[in-house]
Amino acid sequence: SGLRYRAMNAADWCIDVNESPLYNRIVSTDDVGVEAVKGSSEPMRRDIHVDGDQRYREGFVIEHNADGAVANGGSCIFAHLWKAPGEATAGCTAMAPGSMAPLLAWLDARRQPVFVELPLAQYAQLRTAWNLPAIDQPEQAR
Repeated sequence: SGLRYRAMNAADWCIDVNESPLYNRIVSTDDVGVEAVKGSSEPMRRDIHVDGDQRYREGFVIEHNADGAVANGGSCIFAHLWKAPGEATAGCTAMAPGSMAPLLAWLDARRQPVFVELPLAQYAQLRTAWNLPAIDQPEQAR
């Protein structure tokens, strides 16, 4: 991927506790201590902390609520692998590994990518106003 990359380890958590001053940040218990992640449900190494769950093996951060990290504004939003086809997430975008790989290869920070997820009709309606690219391949519309 052309995005900044950081390998996660067992000490890395995304803080989804509204009252925490670390809300919506990925932190390491090596830096902030174990008490700082108490109550968080987002270990970045789910395979270690959540029964071998592989969802976060590949993915990227969606910078939702990044400016100021407003409590209750949504936290820890990622694009990641799905647990099973059709299984809902709590706000993330989940996909098959076969869909994630080309997306990661396409992403390039120098191009200032914007991740837009809309039903096709709304995409078409907003495309010009938001300066979105034309959809020239059916796979991009999924």
